[in-house]
Amino acid sequence: MWTFRPDQLRHARELAGLTQQRAAAQLGVSQAYVALIENGRRRVGEQLGSRIVDLYRLPATALPLDEGDAVAWNSATIANGVANLGYPGFRPLRGGRSVNPAAILLAAISSNDLEVRVVESLPWVAIEYHDLDWEWLIREAKLRDAQNRLGFLVSLGRRVAERSNAIAAWRKLRAVEEALEHARLAREDTLCQQSLSEAERRWLRKARPADALHWNLLTDLNAEILPYAA
Repeated sequence: MWTFRPDQLRHARELAGLTQQRAAAQLGVSQAYVALIENGRRRVGEQLGSRIVDLYRLPATALPLDEGDAVAWNSATIANGVANLGYPGFRPLRGGRSVNPAAILLAAISSNDLEVRVVESLPWVAIEYHDLDWEWLIREAKLRDAQNRLGFLVSLGRRVAERSNAIAAWRKLRAVEEALEHARLAREDTLCQQSLSEAERRWLRKARPADALHWNLLTDLNAEILPYAA
């Protein structure tokens, strides 16, 4: 089942220039059923949800948010999700259903171990989809004690946005960074690399960049080495 806000579906239909009757005809349901889902009195199944996304031309940030499956994701599925959002580095991986970028970021920061190339793609998601539902994402990150990971990724995204003169993204990410600052944890963590050896951890404690130190993360990732940094 897909969870849409009732007002969201009505607004999206109107933006697409469709009446309830026309939308119903193209979706293969009755006008009464469209009215029911717009009033929140019927849930949207998988197939109908996909048809609505296509017909109403909903952006990825309007797709349903589902935190329940976050722990089931891995490097391959997250890479596929990022690819479907348009990440150039994963273009050959595109295919399948698109997922809300906030849900992808949550799945990533909830992961114990991710491939480095997948982690490198995450600040791009924050930049390109800076209008995602940050309130939801921050809340879910805090529930998982993953706010430091999110804060660091947002910091990287903010630095890349600044270098590329993406003003709107920079402003939004700066605000998100400030919001996360108040929830920063003192405990040490990795950036989705829990399998690091003790020798690697000792080296990173000395060699990590300032942002990683600030967010108490053991990682050598920085904005300058990201493949899409200007």
